[in-house]
Amino acid sequence: MSTTTTVPEFFELSWSILFTVCMGNVFFGFLVCGITRFTPLALVPIITSAAGAIANGLCYYANYGNHPPIPTAVTSTLGDILWPIQEVGLLGYSYMILQQLLTGSRRRVFQGLFWSFIGVIVVVRVVIIVFRVQYILHGNANHLVTVNYVHIGYFGSIAILECISAYFLITTLVAAERASLQAALRVGLFRYLARSTEIRVALLAVQGVFRTVTHAIKTPGQQVANIGSQLDRFAYALLCLFPVVLYIDLLASKLKSNNGGSSSYTGANGKTQSKNRPEASARVITLDRKGGEEAVYETRITTRRHSSQECIMETESFGTGPSDVPLEDLDVNAHTAEPRHSRGGP
Repeated sequence: MSTTTTVPEFFELSWSILFTVCMGNVFFGFLVCGITRFTPLALVPIITSAAGAIANGLCYYANYGNHPPIPTAVTSTLGDILWPIQEVGLLGYSYMILQQLLTGSRRRVFQGLFWSFIGVIVVVRVVIIVFRVQYILHGNANHLVTVNYVHIGYFGSIAILECISAYFLITTLVAAERASLQAALRVGLFRYLARSTEIRVALLAVQGVFRTVTHAIKTPGQQVANIGSQLDRFAYALLCLFPVVLYIDLLASKLKSNNGGSSSYTGANGKTQSKNRPEASARVITLDRKGGEEAVYETRITTRRHSSQECIMETESFGTGPSDVPLEDLDVNAHTAEPRHSRGGP
């Protein structure tokens, strides 16, 4: 009596859920672009999610059911090409931001490291494709074990690149935070950090390290056979959900840019001046007594939309007190300050 193995339906497997999540991200991406606008930053989560959706569908065909070796090898190769687009493509978001924020030698160092690791990732992925095709065509189980080990180097390289991007993003944030430390503490440093793009994007580095660890303890192949394989599938699910974080960032930038208005103040010359600025602001009034004289300070903490969708905190001081250096005059990259003018009292 012969027995046949029943091939599970696509929507009975986790690949269908991951496929649905990625397709939903593509749909949500177009909704977000309708609210904001189409930009290179907005296209990053859309393209990576589309690549992930197609790769998940191809993975089902290549690993389930009895198919001819050649079509299976071709399908597997296409999936191995699309997965790096999803996994490495998300780094394009932080790359575009850093291209706007970094200057001089720091920018050149970052570009050199970024593209060097991209080259390493491409080479490692080619090795994975070669050994996987060999396994499909010849059925040598040792090739599948090799694929699993090479994947550790692949995900490790991605994790290192994500950590490099996170380092440059966070150091830029720390430089801005030091420049506006007093203002940051007034509104709550934790809220300042939590709302910043750098921290949200740097979370990708944590996911990359987690994926490297889980893939090192999983069994070879795509079947979930142990706890390590389940954790690896969970880590990949987090990666599929990460575009939602980028959409939130884009919508937050749009919201903050729309909370604009005009602000007025009385300058040292006694004339009322007005500024129209596309930014949200909060005011803190402080009273300082020094040398028998009273000085009233008005500190405006603002969020301004940067060309890279960044929200950069600034502070401006107005009043009749001693001259102060507005934080908008600070050069974050050079860590130096130069006042444009003095707003001193009589």
